[in-house]
Amino acid sequence: MIYKPDLILLHAPSIYDFRKTPKLFGPISDVVPSTPIFEMYPVGFSSIAEHLERRGIGVRIVNLAYRMLTDTRFDAEKFIKKLHPLAFGIDLHWLVHAQGSVEVAKICKRLHPHTPVIMGGLSSTYFHEEILEHPEIDFVIRGDSAEQPILELMTEIKKGTGRFEAVPNLSWRDEKGQVRINEFNSIPDHVDEYSNNYKNLFKIAVKYGDIRSMTAIYDWWRYPITAIMTCRGCTHNCIICGGSHQALKSYANRKRIAFRSPELIVDDIRQMAQLTGSPIFIIGDLNQTPVGYRDVVFEGMRRIRVKNEVVVELFAPAPRSYFNQLAECISKFNIEISPESHDEAIRRRCGKHYSNAAMEENIEEALDNGCGKFDIFFMIGLPEQTEASVMQTLDYCEYLLATYGKRVVPFIAPLAPFLDPGSIAYEQAESYGYRLLFKRFEDYRKALMNPSWKYFLNYETDWLSRDQIVNITYYAGKRLNRMKHEVGLIGDDEYKRVDTKIEYAQNLIAQIDAILKIKGEEERERQLVDLQFNIEKDSIATICDKEELKWPMLRSGFRFFHIAKAVLFG
Repeated sequence: MIYKPDLILLHAPSIYDFRKTPKLFGPISDVVPSTPIFEMYPVGFSSIAEHLERRGIGVRIVNLAYRMLTDTRFDAEKFIKKLHPLAFGIDLHWLVHAQGSVEVAKICKRLHPHTPVIMGGLSSTYFHEEILEHPEIDFVIRGDSAEQPILELMTEIKKGTGRFEAVPNLSWRDEKGQVRINEFNSIPDHVDEYSNNYKNLFKIAVKYGDIRSMTAIYDWWRYPITAIMTCRGCTHNCIICGGSHQALKSYANRKRIAFRSPELIVDDIRQMAQLTGSPIFIIGDLNQTPVGYRDVVFEGMRRIRVKNEVVVELFAPAPRSYFNQLAECISKFNIEISPESHDEAIRRRCGKHYSNAAMEENIEEALDNGCGKFDIFFMIGLPEQTEASVMQTLDYCEYLLATYGKRVVPFIAPLAPFLDPGSIAYEQAESYGYRLLFKRFEDYRKALMNPSWKYFLNYETDWLSRDQIVNITYYAGKRLNRMKHEVGLIGDDEYKRVDTKIEYAQNLIAQIDAILKIKGEEERERQLVDLQFNIEKDSIATICDKEELKWPMLRSGFRFFHIAKAVLFG
């Protein structure tokens, strides 16, 4: 049986023509699961698909970025030409897709001029009016919960009446070409009916006979990590985060955090453990939840006793009881925290109000209770952070490794490619010592076409220029790589591979800078083309190895019998 979807959700690469015009992407994605192509689509795709499918609107997910990244013969235009939905939906959640998402929208409109193109996501929300200056984009869904608005929009599209005035959170162009902005009032306080159900993703893949297109990240079939969303919104106000409480309140109209019921979190974890033996990442600090919420989650996990590695986030140090509970209900738990800097004054400036002593107490308590891996993330490009301060952060990393051993894994990465629009620091840039280099949506699209990541950066600080951010990032990467090798955290081959890649990147960025100073445009372009033949298109990471981010996995990543059972009977 051949199914024709009503809505096709397309995920674009960060830069559409990355295969033809390779760039020095640098470490812009080193400490996230994706490659610099940012092929991981938002979890919202899954919840949108499930919400609409339950109400009779067929949805197909196509990860163009993954297909283009993993198959040099894959022709995205030929693929899109064969698609005939009632509408295309393209995510622009992370701003790094500003170029790729619009280019995919152009292709959709050129090949299917009468098919509406819808955009959504946090970046779409922030830049909704500017995005509609692109004639190939017909609608923008605003907010962090697109499920109900897009259901209502698709219902109107199916009717064919052209009456979109009542669709909530919608920005659109009417028949006269005028931009209309509807009421922004669909911000659910209760999100239990929305889920990122992986069973539904497998069902969609089988339904449309295209399992490759629903693949989430480049190595997902080898390492199928899954994520459990606990909430929408946040209680914290980290100043560099576009998803902070204040940021989402200001541009996404979310005045309060919305939690999924703790019983549903437990059920999600149970389902994931049935389908895969991979790590399960619980997104959102359970310590920011209402009183009693965490206890229900832990009691449920004690009852189901999953064997998978479970990863939890800390937004701030937790009480001792938290680690005791983790150990009692999860046999293999891991922790992530992002203190940003070793310097407590800089950390407070970033909106995080805790001491190194409190964090170190948590490390000790976690390790004493059996924590398998405790990841600590530091950043470069913060308010009041100098080159000397970055050096001191590296000293602190050395102290952590010497004190706690190989179960504590520090990372350091630049705040890149952008300081988040909508974040407190972006909106109050001068107050926090940031100089914004571009602010309009079109500026970001043009920036991403530059030959190296240095020219992607949308900011400098009063303490670090673009050049300094780049230089200290590579220095920090080399030094931390050496530290990890010295304590046995990484082996000889991994150490040499990362060290060589950093030196290669440093050399390339110097060559690119020299070429960009050439006056003649034609000569600049010729030399850049010649140089870029030497850039590795498939360079996954620069200043660390992606394997450092991973947690152990059970022998079998996928449990295909249970997946088949879920697809057929679930």
